[in-house]
Order: sequence, then structure tokens, then C-alpha cells
Amino acid sequence: MNFDYSDTSEEIRRAVGELCANYSNDYWQRCEAEEKYPEEFVAAMTEAGWLAALIPEEYGGSGLPLIDGCVILEEVNRSGANGASCHAQMYTMAALLNHGSEAQKRKYLPRIADGSLRLQAFGVTEPDAGSNTLRIKTFARRVNGGYVINGQKVWTSRYKQSHMYLLIARTTPYEECKRKTDGLTLFLVDIEKAGASLSSTPIKTMLNHHTNQVFIDNLEVTDDDRIGEEGKGFSYLLDSLNSERLLVSSESLGDGKWFVEHASRYAGERVVFDRPIGANQGVQFPIARAHMNLQAAELMRNKAAALFDAQKPCGPESNMAKYLCTEASWEAAEAAMLTFGGNGVACEYNVERKWKEARLFRIAPISNNLVLAQVAQHQLGMPRSY
Repeated sequence: MNFDYSDTSEEIRRAVGELCANYSNDYWQRCEAEEKYPEEFVAAMTEAGWLAALIPEEYGGSGLPLIDGCVILEEVNRSGANGASCHAQMYTMAALLNHGSEAQKRKYLPRIADGSLRLQAFGVTEPDAGSNTLRIKTFARRVNGGYVINGQKVWTSRYKQSHMYLLIARTTPYEECKRKTDGLTLFLVDIEKAGASLSSTPIKTMLNHHTNQVFIDNLEVTDDDRIGEEGKGFSYLLDSLNSERLLVSSESLGDGKWFVEHASRYAGERVVFDRPIGANQGVQFPIARAHMNLQAAELMRNKAAALFDAQKPCGPESNMAKYLCTEASWEAAEAAMLTFGGNGVACEYNVERKWKEARLFRIAPISNNLVLAQVAQHQLGMPRSY
């Protein structure tokens, strides 16, 4: 067991931190206040090659292991920035990379790597299905040379900032499938080419997340737009989901470390009743406990990433890492909010902005309650609860 990060990982951490230092808290506060997409930050991350870190070198990327992708996003959030503005670019391409044709990979991956093509929109969740992806209703009807798709998606983040849309739809009705995981197919859709067949409305949320409802009306796609085989989209989707879990876990770790660092510093500087508030165990203990839980969660994240990079099964570990990292981050967020007191809800201190980020990840991209249910059933052999 080696608990040390590689020299490359540490160099990446430093370089990403230096890039993020160019985007001050004022920048992120303005984006939040104006509900503005951080275009400049995303462009800088793209130009530096960080969003292409996981794309193989032969397609214009860096070919780094997933653990280094995790380090990138962890450092982004630890610096005070928000990696959710661009993290999907790092995992949505997994289905294309692992299951797309060579022609598709040659056509799209180099352009994703150099930033001329953005693939940040992932159409999975639907109004009536929620986390039950197998019950989606968006349907792709077979026609000569392709499909016609109709349906609706919700919580499609960064749709309006994307050129391509990774979309999962039914190609066989659920009731007709021999296995419940059959009958789903993945498509890679050119948004501009789709024209009026795709439309969207923003979903206003408590934080600056740029998410949308997407309406799909007689969208025509060709066989060349399908990723892999018809009916096997769910298994392809899982390739993206494990990396998504670990990259989101890493953002949560970064947030948690930001909270601990800032709360510790503030507790040492803030003097009330003639003593630093950090001298009170009621203040210091929650911060110390959050720090320890973040350290433990980081080990699970690293274990899951090591399994992923070794091409070994890592679904349970990825889910557990997501749960542990997001819960530890939320604990740190609460500790920071309590430490800052009234200043915690003042925008100038940035605690409230990061606090909202931390809360989101407990329910997205998968609810932590669903993780608990999966662990209970599949790791502990308890009866199915959902």
C-alpha cells in the first residue's frame, strides 16, 4: 500500500492552484451575482489542457490516469473556484472513448481536447424517472438509416454551453426487454445541427449551476450518431458514472479542505470575550472532526481511483467514495458556517457560496440515500429497498 501521491500529481496540484489564483473570490462572486457562466475560467482550464487530461495522447489529450483528473478538480475547489462549471467535459467523453467507433473518436476527441468542441451536457434524468434511469420514457424510434427521438430531460447542466449532447433514450419498451437493463441506447447529438428539434428552458436554482430542462421533438439522428450497439446504452453509461462519481468526490474533498483551512484560520484570528474563538473546544472540535473525516474519505477516493486506473471493478468503491467525500465536505461546511457565525452568510466571506456547493453534492449526481441502499443490498446482502 502506497499512500503517497506521485510527483506528477503534486506538480499538477501546484500548477492548477497557480491557474486558479488568477480568478479571485471577486470573480466568483460576480459570476454568482450575475448568474454568469465562468467562461474565462473554463477557457483557461481548456487552454492549459486540464480538461483534456483524461483523453489519450493519440487523440490530443494528456492520457493521464483518473487519479490525476481527481487531483485537478480537487485543487480547483480547494482554491475557492468551482469545478462544476466544467467537470462534465472530463467524464462525458468516457462512453465515447470506451465504446465509440474509431471514426467517432477521431472526429470528436481531438476537438474536445483542444476546446473547439464542448461536450458538457449529459441527458439522463427525466421528470417521472428521477434516479430510476431504467424507467426513462424518451424514445428513439427506428427509421431507415437512423432514429427519430422524442421525450424530455431535466437537470441537464451546461446544455447551453455545449456543442454536443450525450443523450440516452429507450429503443425497446421496458416491458419488452428480457433484462431490465436492456433496451437503452446512447447517442451523441450535434446541438446546432438538431435545430428546433431541441429546445431548453433554464431551471433556476439556489446556486449558479446553469442547468436546464431539454425538450426533444422529432429529433432525427443517424446510425453514425449512435455510440456502440443498440440496446446496450445502460452498460456504457456506467463507464461514465464511475468516473463521474470520483471526480465529484474530488470536488467535494476540495470544498471540504477549503472549509477547514478557512475555518481554522478565522477561528485563530477572531477574538471574542478577549480570546480567539478557536480556543473554545465547541469551535475547534467540529473543525478537527471534519478534517479527520475528510482525510479518511480521501483514502477511499484514492482506493476507488486506483481500481479504476487498474481497469478493475470499482462500482461499490466509487459509490462509497462519493458518499464519504460529500458527507465529510458537508460536515466541514457546517463547521465553517458555525465558526464564521453571522459572517458565514455574508457573501464577501464566500462561505455561503461554497456551503451551497457542498450541499448540492449530497443529492447529485446520485442521492446519498441511494448509495446507502445500494451498499445495504449489494455489499451486505440485505433485502432490496427500492
